[in-house]
Amino acid sequence: MSKRGNTCPTPPRDEVVRILVVKLRAVGDVILTTPVLRNLRLAYPGAAIDFLTEPPSAAILRTFPDVNEVVLFNRREVETAGPVKASKRGLELIRKIRERNYDLVLDLFGNPRTALVTRLSRAKWRVGFNWRGRKHAYNVVVPSRASQIHEVEFNLDALRWLGIPVVETRPQVVVTPEAEAEADAFFRQNNLQPGQVLAVNAAGGWATKRWPVSRFAEVARRVYGEFGMPTLVLWGPGELDLAERLLNRIGNAAVALPQTDLIGLAAVLKRCRLLLTNDSGPMHLAAAVGTPVTAIFGPTNPELQGPYGRGHYVVRNEELNCLGCNLTRCEHRSCMVGLATDKVFEVVRRALGERR
Repeated sequence: MSKRGNTCPTPPRDEVVRILVVKLRAVGDVILTTPVLRNLRLAYPGAAIDFLTEPPSAAILRTFPDVNEVVLFNRREVETAGPVKASKRGLELIRKIRERNYDLVLDLFGNPRTALVTRLSRAKWRVGFNWRGRKHAYNVVVPSRASQIHEVEFNLDALRWLGIPVVETRPQVVVTPEAEAEADAFFRQNNLQPGQVLAVNAAGGWATKRWPVSRFAEVARRVYGEFGMPTLVLWGPGELDLAERLLNRIGNAAVALPQTDLIGLAAVLKRCRLLLTNDSGPMHLAAAVGTPVTAIFGPTNPELQGPYGRGHYVVRNEELNCLGCNLTRCEHRSCMVGLATDKVFEVVRRALGERR
């Protein structure tokens, strides 16, 4: 990316002692931010690097070696509190950020709340994107290419605009030895062979992103019939009913993931041959630990939010002209209900055949 027009020199190494990276909301979004952390550590090896996020993503960051501390903002708790308590919690967060005396704050989320926190942090370098209104919270304003490039590259643009070298672009998730051991034990107990399991995730944050459960089951049965490969059904908080419906439709060729956290899920995914999934956090988690992904997309754009890296496949109902609409509600959901099982199975077969 060109730095033409950038008036901010690269923050000197000896002047950057404390750094805060801000990214709220989805687990997948946080995973796609990890290359920023790696490059910051390479550029500022002696600095403390903290990360402001929400509780669901904290586990990913707590095992990441380049993060010193995770600062939590519990959005749901604030939104369900009364106006007085919500204001108090907001002020507490701002006070906490100010007390840490950050030299460099990178707001990679850029909603009104994170822009305000960045503006009031008193950091010498306050970095954010040129979105209307919010851009005034920053003194280093980065031109946004959010609608043009993958989210990984979008995040890294903040570093490029500062002149910080981008050496690493691959998202990473660090799995603990304890999680590795638990995953090994689970595979042994269920007679699963590492590298010979199809993981399936039928969930997704939006209803419009979910391919029908019955079709996931049909693909899983056909994979078992042709490849002899059992299915591991994934589930997370609030998704157990969905997982049970999928298990019942697949039959004896499937086993459910045990209750675990994100790092435990990452350890299990490392041992799977392929993940078949909707656009979701587990999709990015699998890609980050090196497991090939076949992802089903409809309302979101895989060029911007798809599994990052090589060896992954995306399946869409290409006959439609409304793909990438970003609608969380849709009356017809043609991108999902109109996507044939045969089309998805052929892509899964191709992905499995490449690694036979």
